[in-house]
Amino acid sequence: MLVLGIDPGSVNTGWALLESVGKKVNYVDSGVLSFNGSVTFLERLGQIKCLSDKLVEKFSPDDIAFESLIFVKNPSSALKLAQARGIILSSFVEKYQGRIFEYAPTLVKSSASGHGHADKESMQKFMDMVTGKREYKTHDESDAVAIALCHILNKDSKLSNVKKTKGGRGLAASLAHKV
Repeated sequence: MLVLGIDPGSVNTGWALLESVGKKVNYVDSGVLSFNGSVTFLERLGQIKCLSDKLVEKFSPDDIAFESLIFVKNPSSALKLAQARGIILSSFVEKYQGRIFEYAPTLVKSSASGHGHADKESMQKFMDMVTGKREYKTHDESDAVAIALCHILNKDSKLSNVKKTKGGRGLAASLAHKV
């Protein structure tokens, strides 16, 4: 099974492709989609859509795993991230209906390190053990590897067909007082 992990962003989006064969996990490829930060956000959305379309056409994964939205103190940043994430999802939703999964950041961290509030170094050590030692260009790229790995490790759980986020307030509830 090929899993495409996505760490969405409005300027950089990390992506990683991992292959699960039985109990073995193989690293296939990873990278960062970088969007022109000097153009307006609305102009950037077209770039995000185009590069996301090309990514899924190039690899044709079996499943796609996203990290759920995180709480961000700046409402403007949260809204831009949500819009970019929606554009990225629009590249996948028709062809991959029922094969797109979402994981809470704490589940990603605990899957990739054993602790839901692990730092980047702890996660990196575990990912190196599973996929081999790698140098990633950005945290967006290594986060995407962790997201794909989280899906592989959790895909057969009883929650496999439901949203994998848990606990905490939703984004709308978190921002309600700011609107």
